[in-house]
Amino acid sequence: MPWDGSDPRMAVPVPLRGGALRGRVAVVTGATSGIGREIARGLAQAGATTVVVGRGPERTAAAAAQLARETGNPDLEPMPVDDLALLSETRNVASRLLGRHDRIDILVNNAGAMFTRRERTTEGHERTFALNVLSPFLLTSLLAGRLIESAPARVVNVASAAHRGRSVDFSDLESAARYSGFGVYGRSKLELILLTRELARRLSRTGVTVNAVHPGFVRSGFGQNTPGATAIAIRGLARVFGRSPLRGAETPLFVAVDPSLEGVTGTYFSERTAQPGSRASQDPDDAERLYRVCRELTEAPDLPSSGAETGSDRP
Repeated sequence: MPWDGSDPRMAVPVPLRGGALRGRVAVVTGATSGIGREIARGLAQAGATTVVVGRGPERTAAAAAQLARETGNPDLEPMPVDDLALLSETRNVASRLLGRHDRIDILVNNAGAMFTRRERTTEGHERTFALNVLSPFLLTSLLAGRLIESAPARVVNVASAAHRGRSVDFSDLESAARYSGFGVYGRSKLELILLTRELARRLSRTGVTVNAVHPGFVRSGFGQNTPGATAIAIRGLARVFGRSPLRGAETPLFVAVDPSLEGVTGTYFSERTAQPGSRASQDPDDAERLYRVCRELTEAPDLPSSGAETGSDRP
């Protein structure tokens, strides 16, 4: 079934209509607002049991309840966290998901943020790196077994075009020597794309696909957790140039459900189209090296290397 954007109220893929995902389980992180909320809405409208992972019990419960009312799907499950930048919290989310659901068909790693000032979590990691890189890597690794059991299954990592022009500094992954909020954010999205490629390679023969997406510049809460001029500038630019969260959710939803992408993995998408990404994002040696470093930092289970090619070299 093709993508149908003809309905201005619901620019969503045809597969999201008519209960096509009934009986499936979808997990969306950062799902209480912005793009994440619209991704959760689209999956719920298609009938999926949709787990809304968000910060704060009241906010997360309210978001899940409202989405249930709006979509007519009662199977919206709130899963609150205190701070997904903490690896202990990420492990707790994985444990709860594995305990409650005997299948996971779709995992959308959407939670992420930019911080203008360098902060360390209580576990000692730089916050941008922890939230945007380590957390989605660890969550995917911990859920890999259940995703494999549920195959065909899909993992979608929400990255950004901000990865372009960045490079990975393996000698300073946590930006202790030099810190620039937007620069570190862009580098974290490059690292997420590299991990997407490597996870796709390792899961290539399991029926689980792993892809990254650029949702576009969206009018959402991005950058608003930072003080001062940066937040004001982002808010102003978003008001003039930003797209709606619904529009921003189009490409993540497309990659999560469209039948035309069956078996497509290790690929970066923008505007519902496979893109090469930056040259740095296509380096297989950096991808494997980063995987090993992140596995050591998170103590994630090792996923065996299949050695198979993925879509990382697609045009």
